[in-house]
Amino acid sequence: MLHSGHVAFFEEAATHGELYVGIGSDKTLYELKARWPVNSEQERLYMVKSLKAVKEAWVNSGSGLIDFMDEIKALKPDILFVNSDGHSNLKEQLCKDLGIDYVVSRRVPHENLPVRSTTALRSECRIPYRIDLAGGWLDHPNVSSLCPGPVLTVSVEPDYEFNDRSGMSTSSRKKAIELWQVDIPAGDKEKLAKTLFCFENPPGTKYISGSQDSLGIVLPGLNRLHYDGAFWPSEIEAEQRDDVLLWIEKRLWLIPLYPRYDDYDVLSETNITPENARKLSGAAVSCWKAIQEKNVLRFGKAVRESFEAQIAMYPHMVTDDIMDVLDRYKSQALGWKLSGAGGGGYFIFVSENPIENAIQIRIRRGE
Repeated sequence: MLHSGHVAFFEEAATHGELYVGIGSDKTLYELKARWPVNSEQERLYMVKSLKAVKEAWVNSGSGLIDFMDEIKALKPDILFVNSDGHSNLKEQLCKDLGIDYVVSRRVPHENLPVRSTTALRSECRIPYRIDLAGGWLDHPNVSSLCPGPVLTVSVEPDYEFNDRSGMSTSSRKKAIELWQVDIPAGDKEKLAKTLFCFENPPGTKYISGSQDSLGIVLPGLNRLHYDGAFWPSEIEAEQRDDVLLWIEKRLWLIPLYPRYDDYDVLSETNITPENARKLSGAAVSCWKAIQEKNVLRFGKAVRESFEAQIAMYPHMVTDDIMDVLDRYKSQALGWKLSGAGGGGYFIFVSENPIENAIQIRIRRGE
């Protein structure tokens, strides 16, 4: 769905030299986004080729995030130019290996035009995503029965096309689209979230998705979901003050990793103990207090401690590649965690200052 944001991106890229564009095939986009593109690869290729900023374009022959491997080796460009939400450590490392300069777009719209995204133009994508800031896994009874505690979630506006299997509740969101098509309907939000939870987990479901996914999507703002051994929280406390949500937005920075691999299994070789559950619960409690006080040092520390408690219980949340990304960025941040259950997706950093190549999110406000 070609829009002014794409044109501005191409114009910015063309300031560096002759611009060659590789676009994702329909098959690749389906694998990454779990949906078929509105416009076919041939129609998209025709439109991109028609832009005056573009020297030449083609459909990439590979798959996944590095679907252009054969093309980049054949072309031998001086620069690989990507959008901030298309940045990944894999692409950057590939450029280092091939001796190619790696440049990330500043995402500057054309003068007098708004920032545009394909997501914003897709009617079904007004349904939010979600991020858990701390306490993730306490929505599972086998964890919160060892030590009760909260999960902190924020409902995220779909300003970006977050990849499928990225830990942003994409599976629950697809179910929400089946139910409601275009957006969260009016009505009692907790009842709507329970409807979504039941729809996603019908009787006989082998692996029950945690309720923080449906609640995090449906409930606007920041929410503290308290779990004490059941699938549904015993208490929900909402935080929808605009100054608090804005404070969070300005301090969260997301670095894209990659979608989880198909054979990813976070539930193997776990170490779920009362002590680890207690650390996870304590970190989430500290995180909530830090946000209320707008104490960024404590906020970052609590997010980091929550992440450390998670990977102590679920060591397969992280891989060597993921830890390499953390080693690169952690000196710039006060705290960090993975989106959702890990295995890929996004690294979320807490920082007062901009993180290189990171994107930021908008939290959905109440009605």
